[in-house]
Amino acid sequence: MALASATAAAATASSPSRLVRRFSSSPPPPSLPPLAARPGAGSSPRACSYQRLVVRWKGRSRALLGGFSDAGASESDDDEEDDALRGGQREGEGEGAVEPAAAAAEPERWDVLGLGQAMVDFSGMVDDEFLERLGIEKGTRKVVNHEERGRVLRAMDGCSYKAAAGGSLSNSLVALARLGSSRSAGYPELKIAMAGSVGSDPLGSFYRAKLRRANVHFLSKPVKDGTTGTVIVLTTPDAQRTMLAYQGTSSTLSYDSDLADLVSKSNVLIVEGYLFELPHTIEAIKQACEDAHKNGALIAVTASDVSCIKRCYNDFRDIVGNYADILFANANEARAFCELPSTDSPMSATRYLSHSVPLVSVTDGVHGSYIGLKGEAIYIPPPPCIPVDTCGAGDAYTSGILYGILRGASDLKGIGLLASQVAAVVVGQQGTRLRVQDADRLAECFAHHLDSLEFCSDV
Repeated sequence: MALASATAAAATASSPSRLVRRFSSSPPPPSLPPLAARPGAGSSPRACSYQRLVVRWKGRSRALLGGFSDAGASESDDDEEDDALRGGQREGEGEGAVEPAAAAAEPERWDVLGLGQAMVDFSGMVDDEFLERLGIEKGTRKVVNHEERGRVLRAMDGCSYKAAAGGSLSNSLVALARLGSSRSAGYPELKIAMAGSVGSDPLGSFYRAKLRRANVHFLSKPVKDGTTGTVIVLTTPDAQRTMLAYQGTSSTLSYDSDLADLVSKSNVLIVEGYLFELPHTIEAIKQACEDAHKNGALIAVTASDVSCIKRCYNDFRDIVGNYADILFANANEARAFCELPSTDSPMSATRYLSHSVPLVSVTDGVHGSYIGLKGEAIYIPPPPCIPVDTCGAGDAYTSGILYGILRGASDLKGIGLLASQVAAVVVGQQGTRLRVQDADRLAECFAHHLDSLEFCSDV
């Protein structure tokens, strides 16, 4: 299904009510309630937002899709330990410090602003015996306290692991920034920013510096005396990941005047689902989405995790039902949104969600993925891949979808094929980040096949 055809259809609509009928042409199954609608709204804001998605990006001048030229240093592909992790907090990187390069280069508008958890990842390979010895259930994500984190890190002493500026959303933003800064594709650079919460500790300095080197501008000030959150990612030989998250005292989000200003200057706002389970963040998320909608920005939400959806179900339904233009989820998360049993297909969940959200992206691992639009689901076959580490696959897929939209691609299946290729490259390596050279090849190939279903097979 092509975005171009939706553009033409939208152009013929002479009133908001016709737009609503066009983008909500068939009701959801009677046994399932629709996602929440904003009280008092005379028409669906998300229906109009989908028209904005189509009109804004399709055919837009390439000169308007980027223009941020301060590419400076590009981060090396290896997320090795930084001086900050060795206890060497640099002068000027404490409370209230702003990196000079980031401050000088701030553009008038951001192509994408992400709101998410700022976490430092410690990722390493372990065997099943390691998990059993520590009593950790394989393949799960668990929130741990300071003592539990210390116990696991001590057990990893002597193991090989990497430290990186992690978190689900930052993985997506770094991949998007690398795709968006590829000079071989012939596009101007995308402007990518993130807001969140880090402490004034060395890990916070490490996080901000790493993102900046990857051309993602982390614009929130550090929290005085706060501790930066961490995620320990343990990958077993079968490529299964187990995650232990320590949120830290700085894992909160406040909607202040600085963040409101950033939202007003952003074309796309993407909200990470993990934020929903942090205390006192839901009001900040609502305000950010409300302001983004008023300013004409597109709003995307990542589901993040099934357990997170179940714990914060009402908040998710409220935000997604009232504000989301794009929803990113995997098959289990999509079923959790719909309250469908595990026996239901991801295609069914995709179709259901697409009645309430203009554009839905649902991944299903080795089985492929789906893009939902107006009650229909487009199947995206998986590319050949030998899995090494599945951690970060969904994050990479998200970056591919956003990149295709921002570059004005007219075909949804072509966008999905790009996203699948990005995810496959990440799955086939150790580590969660799309490497610069791989981003260059993918972006160049996509530029040559922008408006077709074809895609390079040698990326």
